[in-house]
Amino acid sequence: MTMTPNDIGGDESTARRVLVLARSIAPCIDSFTEDSEQKKDAIAILQGVLGELPAPGSKRTTQLSRNGTSMSFRDIASAFDDDARASLQALCSAPTSGAQPGTVIAGSFPKARAFERVWPEGEYT
Repeated sequence: MTMTPNDIGGDESTARRVLVLARSIAPCIDSFTEDSEQKKDAIAILQGVLGELPAPGSKRTTQLSRNGTSMSFRDIASAFDDDARASLQALCSAPTSGAQPGTVIAGSFPKARAFERVWPEGEYT
């Protein structure tokens, strides 16, 4: 079910911007079923990101200039620190069913080993 700004709270337009950026980081967040643990985790992460955003005004100002009269403001992406990005991406790569809790499926590996053809196993004298 699609995540909405009402799910994460805060100002609607800011919440929409956070959701759009979150979808670019972890496209799977809209595929979580309603009331699933993954959706609850994603909402908690995004509420934390939204809470890290300073209110518009002087706190968002990162740079001022005099003669060129320029100001720089923090963008929405600055609220997504490495922890939030990694957490959202982990939700997308987490196994959804069939695996034991806490296990991560790293990939599939062939049974035949490539070096057996080069160095056949056996007893050497």
